[in-house]
Amino acid sequence: MQKLRGILILLLFVITALLLIPVQSAALALKLKGRKTIPNAYSRFLCRLFGVRLRVLGRPVQDKGVLMVANHTSYLDIIALGASARVSFVAKSEVNTWPFFGVMARLYETVFVERARRTQAGVARDQLRQRLDEGDALVLFPEGTSNDGNRVLPFKSALMAAAESQLQWADNELPHFVPVQPVSLAYTGFQGMPMGRENRPLFAWYGDMELIPHLWEGVTAGPIDVTIVFHPPMTVDAMGGRKPLAARAESLVREGQARALAGTEPATSELASAIA
Repeated sequence: MQKLRGILILLLFVITALLLIPVQSAALALKLKGRKTIPNAYSRFLCRLFGVRLRVLGRPVQDKGVLMVANHTSYLDIIALGASARVSFVAKSEVNTWPFFGVMARLYETVFVERARRTQAGVARDQLRQRLDEGDALVLFPEGTSNDGNRVLPFKSALMAAAESQLQWADNELPHFVPVQPVSLAYTGFQGMPMGRENRPLFAWYGDMELIPHLWEGVTAGPIDVTIVFHPPMTVDAMGGRKPLAARAESLVREGQARALAGTEPATSELASAIA
């Protein structure tokens, strides 16, 4: 039964993705408002299809340019975050060349950046700044890689250079620095029970794991629970620089993940309303 369930899930995924491609491609070409809401709705559908049950704490910044910085565990992070808010992602340039998944990434208006060469750092910063200036919510994974879901790796402040940009959303307001919103993701439940460390590799994709076998294993394993915590946003000037900003964001993301894995609620004050 598990194999049959897995086959049906993947078949529905491929069919719906093929239906989505021309619709979202047209929305992007015509710059329709739906180009932001279609991926959000599709991500919610995928969560139901793959059995990803979301618990969202805090409020994501929406309708204004914001750089969200999150820990990275799995490709499932994409649909979980995409279902929780209208977002696009920042990914390494290699993703753009992946068969099928590269196409899906482009439909989410992913910003592809060259991380291997330092000479491209300024180009990447300018790419992000332009999208933020247009009011997009961009998700960046500043760990630079995915991990086993039991911890948060150190944030690389260089990847957060766009936080030093200034935006001006209205003609009558002064320029201000990009808001940076830390986001914690935690894989907390498996088949209705708390997920232990031994089960997270079923869903955490890291190291030299091959994508397709890992995806199949996760699909046939059963439903999971994912907790997402949107922390209050901050700015580089308020934190005293990019490195202190990255350090504080890393601390909040780590604390949020640890509390979610332990099953404890974050303090209300830590989830104060995000920028309206």
